[in-house]
Amino acid sequence: MQKNTSLNPCLFSDLSVKDSEQIKRALVIVDRIPKDPHYNRPKGTDVASVLKDYHVDINTLIAALLSDPRLAKLCSGAEIKEQFGDVIATLVKDVNWLNKLTVYTPDMANKPNQTETLRRMLLSMTQDVRAVLIKLAYRIYRLRILPNESDEIRHFISRETLDIYAPIANRLGIHQFKWELEDMAFRYLEPQAYKQIAKSLANKRIQRENCVNSFIKLLQKHLSDEHINSSCYGRPKHIYSIWKKMQRKQLTIDELYDLLAVRVIVDNLTQCYTVLGIVHSLWQYIPKEFDDYIANPKENGYQSLHTVILDPEGNRIEVQIRTQDMHDYAELGVAAHWAYKEGGKQSAAMEKSVATLRKLLEEKQSDEVLSDDFRSELFNDRVYSLTPAGKLIDLVKGSTPLDFAYAVHTEIGHRCRGAKINGKIVPLTYQLKSGEQVEILTTKECAPNHNWIDPNLGYLKTSRAISKVKSWFKNQQQAENILRGRTILDKECLRLGLKTLNMVEMLSHFKQPDTDSLLEAIGRSDINSRQLAGFLKIPELEELPFNMRSKKTFAKSLVSVEGIDNVQTSFAHCCRPVSGDNIIGYISHHKGITVHRSNCKNITELSVEKQAHLISVSWSDKTASHEVPIVIHAFNAQNLLHNVSQMLTLAKIHIFNASLETQTDLSATLNLTLQIENTNQLAQVLSKINCLPNIIDVKRKT
Repeated sequence: MQKNTSLNPCLFSDLSVKDSEQIKRALVIVDRIPKDPHYNRPKGTDVASVLKDYHVDINTLIAALLSDPRLAKLCSGAEIKEQFGDVIATLVKDVNWLNKLTVYTPDMANKPNQTETLRRMLLSMTQDVRAVLIKLAYRIYRLRILPNESDEIRHFISRETLDIYAPIANRLGIHQFKWELEDMAFRYLEPQAYKQIAKSLANKRIQRENCVNSFIKLLQKHLSDEHINSSCYGRPKHIYSIWKKMQRKQLTIDELYDLLAVRVIVDNLTQCYTVLGIVHSLWQYIPKEFDDYIANPKENGYQSLHTVILDPEGNRIEVQIRTQDMHDYAELGVAAHWAYKEGGKQSAAMEKSVATLRKLLEEKQSDEVLSDDFRSELFNDRVYSLTPAGKLIDLVKGSTPLDFAYAVHTEIGHRCRGAKINGKIVPLTYQLKSGEQVEILTTKECAPNHNWIDPNLGYLKTSRAISKVKSWFKNQQQAENILRGRTILDKECLRLGLKTLNMVEMLSHFKQPDTDSLLEAIGRSDINSRQLAGFLKIPELEELPFNMRSKKTFAKSLVSVEGIDNVQTSFAHCCRPVSGDNIIGYISHHKGITVHRSNCKNITELSVEKQAHLISVSWSDKTASHEVPIVIHAFNAQNLLHNVSQMLTLAKIHIFNASLETQTDLSATLNLTLQIENTNQLAQVLSKINCLPNIIDVKRKT
């Protein structure tokens, strides 16, 4: 079996004897890989070469070598752990996982929440964030060899790089990686734009360098004359960032202000403003381009003075002036440079991790304890799981499949009866791990279990899911209590011989805001049978004839009989006339004159003999309320009574009676008796009810 060539000798430079020996032992394992001239992916040795340029610690270098994908079946994790220890074994395991991850899809580019969730998942699933550093190096080398791939693969890898890996590099403060990832990805995605910008920069490179060097030389002379200790240097711009700014500001490359940029670092705050004064005294500046982020820091804490000047040749040069502390805050991770660019917020754990990673990158002789103890604290309170369709769901650590179901959709949670993790059935109390695919098994009916909200049983972790379950039971119990209260009230009225009720007085007596609340209170026994009977047995009611025990029955003074007042009249219960209806009177020997609607069946079907009992009646000018029965048909019974009663409450319409009938297909019929003043008000009420969700039709009962 042919062996691989050894690692580039430059990788051994600056290494101690001990570290060199470890590298050699790692290379012995690497040499197990059979030579394959057709292998076109990054090798562990390639990735180590990328990382060596950034002076990473020895553990990162060795892990990069041993995470070569071809070694997965040739060297076990146990062997790596035995030879190199837990830290390197964990790093190799994490990198192998990251290299196998295939969650990204091109359509994520249009879903910022999904790309952000994927970035967080990548950071959270690695026990040591240096595994992400190695993965970024893998991606850099993958981009370097992309010219050998098809256009489709080049486009996919580049798009994924800009959406996922470059923002992660930026987030961790590894600007060298970020710039290279962005520029190479941009080169494949927009080759013409890349070439145009690169050509323009190349044509003017010497001019830019001379311009910046002349500016720095003159400025340093004046700062030295003022005894100001400073560090001045040109700040390079990268092709992708130039293109982004051109797109954002709709400018050509020649119109950009900060292609020429200089940064000045001084010792203290006073010197910042002194340097600014010197710059403005030596060169003409553009007032609208001046920003004082020291007096007015950015929301993320970023501080610096920014100004743009014109040199004698008319070149625009952006100058940034700051102290070393401000520079450290902005550049060494504590200032959340990634948040400044991406508009996010920084956590204490992120600040610590960014600062520590930068230290590992920038110190040639990294502290061994620091390296060994550097375990990821980023997003360690989150877990990221996938739906079968590949959508990422962000949950708190310790979440279960039930939490996942409620995060996808409330109805999915209510109907959940089981779950599969990566194709295998698991209990609903199973604690999810990042990267797992979760499939929720459901039934047709919504029926959460009371055990789900028991904190001791471990079904739910997230407060949102727990709240959804509690709300479902509350709504179910409320509907049940309303129906139970309706039944109790109907039975009590039947027992006492009452056919109608004055609901206004009843609500006032029991201090309830609306009919639903009253019925619910009766249903859950807050208003008991004794209290209910006590109200219903009002003396005034007992003295009336059985068929006239509601004062709403009387028509006296509300209608005139052929212009004659003070005639005993009553409204017919068969058609329940309302002010505004066409009405007619029927003379009865026992009840006086009964007022009907003109189109009432009992009137239109009268025999010729009985038609002689009809008499002309009309509405008086007085106003009063009438009991009007209506019937509502709906597609779905859920929330029907609640929605209707809420609408009627807002319209200040009182309900006298309510009964709900539910069918097996969840359709429903709701019968209500309302307190209505006239036909105009009735028409408005029916129209509003008809606009509610799931309503099929609503009409006045005849």
